Amino acid sequence: MKNKGDVRINDITLGENHPLVLIAGPCVIETEESCYRIAEKLKDITSRVKIPFIFKASYDKANRTSIKSFRGPGLEKGVKILSKIKKQLGVSVLSDVHSYSEIDVAKEVLDVIQIPAFLCRQTDLLLYAAKTGKPINIKKGQFLAPWDVKNIAEKILSTGNKNIIFTERGTMFGYNNLVTDMRSIVIIKEMGYPVVYDATHSVQLPGKEGSASGGQREMIEPLAKAAVAAGCNGLFIETHEHPESALSDPASMLPLNLLLPLLEKVKKIREALQEG
Repeated sequence: MKNKGDVRINDITLGENHPLVLIAGPCVIETEESCYRIAEKLKDITSRVKIPFIFKASYDKANRTSIKSFRGPGLEKGVKILSKIKKQLGVSVLSDVHSYSEIDVAKEVLDVIQIPAFLCRQTDLLLYAAKTGKPINIKKGQFLAPWDVKNIAEKILSTGNKNIIFTERGTMFGYNNLVTDMRSIVIIKEMGYPVVYDATHSVQLPGKEGSASGGQREMIEPLAKAAVAAGCNGLFIETHEHPESALSDPASMLPLNLLLPLLEKVKKIREALQEG
């Protein structure tokens, strides 16, 4: 049964009294072959643990630290790759948009439109995305308090779109560091919106490497477990077969072979909360 505040994404319901949802995939589409292969493995892993799954990959990383950083295949080619994954594997897909000019193309394939953290207050972008009627996943900016998201929600609600998801991804903690305040999950949920926890971007060390961000990959599991215990409705995890050779965010992505044991642990936490 759909409750107030739940968001429906095809056959998946994100919200209270529903299973924990996983949004996962590589940070960026590197090649069509690697992206498809990761999506196929993720579908198999999530099927084994019976966790609803939405595939995520960026067609363009428009906010990379350096001008020399790999950005991805771009809108047209990237959306075609996501469309193939969606049709052939039968999974829902999510990607981020960086300007409203992208949305008319992206909306034809994406099941969830994601607003990047740095752009979460961009009114025109939010309104144009919301007018599609699609679920909108807003990454809470590193510069925002949890109660500040109310204003973002009101912008989206003004279009009549109530399919709002917020993703907690850490808050700036001095220079080149992030900290996660787990109270944020509770506060945003009390506003009536499902909350996803981004366990991989939250362990980033922004700009730590000078021309790239660093990360503390070893913190992904403890923070993911803490967020599920705090009541998040879903997890966002960027993953790669060989993170050390990834073309974006290599220091903060989870090795794909570690995902299954992590999901088994967080599922038990979620089930214990629901039983209680």
